Amino acid sequence: MSDYDNRKFPHPSQLAHTFSIVARDSASGAMGVAVQSHWFSVGSLVTWAEAGVGAVATQAVVEPSYGPLGLTLMRGGKPAPEALKALVTADEGRELRQVAMVDAQGRVAAHTGARCIADAGHETGAGFSVQANMMAGPEVWPAMAHAYRETEGDLAERLLAALEAGQAAGGDIRGRQSAAILVVNGVCTGRPWADVVMELRVEDHAAPIRELRRLVHLHRAYRRMNRGDELLGAGQTEEALREYRAAAEMAPHIEELPFWHAVTLADLERVDEALPIFRAVFARNPDWATLLTRLPPAGLLRDDPQMLDRILTLAS
Repeated sequence: MSDYDNRKFPHPSQLAHTFSIVARDSASGAMGVAVQSHWFSVGSLVTWAEAGVGAVATQAVVEPSYGPLGLTLMRGGKPAPEALKALVTADEGRELRQVAMVDAQGRVAAHTGARCIADAGHETGAGFSVQANMMAGPEVWPAMAHAYRETEGDLAERLLAALEAGQAAGGDIRGRQSAAILVVNGVCTGRPWADVVMELRVEDHAAPIRELRRLVHLHRAYRRMNRGDELLGAGQTEEALREYRAAAEMAPHIEELPFWHAVTLADLERVDEALPIFRAVFARNPDWATLLTRLPPAGLLRDDPQMLDRILTLAS
């Protein structure tokens, strides 16, 4: 008997009534899940994905084990439809579940139990499935499917568009509370920390999708900063500086991004370019000047007292 035959019926308080999408991007192979609900920390229950394997959304009277067990079955070679069928067949609470899966080949499957609270339903398409329960109306999941199909951009952008369309069509009849997005690479590198493209959660917020979009934008800025570090380490200095500059422009309210851009310029003996950036950062928060003095002993800035004094005069 397999481990999924022994699942216990969940406590009825696990009511992740919500709307979500699972999808695989045909261009990049990336896979992901996005969700919103009037339920605290919905991402901790609903969203599951593994690079090179697939993605799962499990909701309604939620059985979280559909996530890890579904990924295990797909990792073992079962297509998403077979994996979902096996789990649903073994689940005595199947009529209270709503689950969707997509595998690394883009095959999709979805299940909406007959006892899911209305309005409830799902729609599958090429490489994606949208599903919803306890909605204000039956327009929610068709609106999500249409938005996903019609939106251009990377997978995260299309997932967000689907959530926004679902909310605009009425969303959860109870209102809004939390949202989440999880995106993984299409191919497993054997380094789980590198295979997760994006994992963001809004646990409790009056406008969780809007907040999630803000976090996705900020995440993209930091990814450009990290890309700059990679390029700098590879000796591609000008390309790295372009990434640092772009990151700072994307999130001008974050002092740290221009600070490290300026540090890099100073370390490259391009102090004249760094000075106006340092001046703007120090004007907003003089503690960055104190931090700057601690970098040479850590080997993160060349040890040049004259250069350091020149920069620090901007903080006085």
